[in-house]
Amino acid sequence: MRTGYLLALTAVTLFSTSPVLIRWAEGISAVEITFWRLFLAALTVTVFGFVTGRRVRWFQLPHRRFAVYGVVIALHFFFYIASLFFTSVAHSLALVYTAPVFIAILSRLLLGEALSPRRWLGIALAIAGVAVLAGFEPEITVRGLIGDTLAIGSAVTFAIYSVVGRASRATYELFDYAAGVYGWGALWILPLAIWFAPASAYDTPGTLAVLGLGIGPLGAGHTLYNAALRRAPATFVNLIATLEVVGGVALSALLLGEFPSPTSLAGAAIVLAGILIVIL
Repeated sequence: MRTGYLLALTAVTLFSTSPVLIRWAEGISAVEITFWRLFLAALTVTVFGFVTGRRVRWFQLPHRRFAVYGVVIALHFFFYIASLFFTSVAHSLALVYTAPVFIAILSRLLLGEALSPRRWLGIALAIAGVAVLAGFEPEITVRGLIGDTLAIGSAVTFAIYSVVGRASRATYELFDYAAGVYGWGALWILPLAIWFAPASAYDTPGTLAVLGLGIGPLGAGHTLYNAALRRAPATFVNLIATLEVVGGVALSALLLGEFPSPTSLAGAAIVLAGILIVIL
């Protein structure tokens, strides 16, 4: 179990670098960043599998099912990446992490899972935090609202992916599952990435940032996170994952000089409080 917690902490450390890396790659379109991130993650997982003697069995996967997982996860990452082109890191991360709220609601609607009064309280608190984030800033801009909407879209698509793919994560080997999902996500978004490529500027910092995004937070980070879920209770792994909000905001302040407003901090804190109640 201790190994699971260490894997989760390592994963969250890698997750926390993604906002900074996305900011550094802003000369490249969100569609292309999403493609390269998914493609490089699939490649990283495949290499991990080869090195550890657990080769990815791509051709044995049920590709119709994984094609569905792939399109949903591609939308999740695209919405998240695009949100950072419009809104602050604090807003984006806090809103993306409302995913457990949507997972609880979808599980109730689609799987008939009961929601305790405490979970309803957590959902209400998270919604109140979103209201603070979106409605009580000193200056509300259309650009910021677009970014916040994209971040919520990222949370919703991740919730759909989590509910739909719940059984498959336990059925397939870790590397097979991760490579299949990331690979199909990259295939879905490839045509759009080719379409947007001529307008993007692939300078050295941006290219290195994209490489880092694919190999670090996604290829290694999410694989370690999935490995942690197999070695420690999901509740505690998910609690550790919420530290990405703190880590991402801190790194953005340190490396980008992007300091959140008091209202953003208050809203993010309320959202996190609601999420923690839902998870617990």
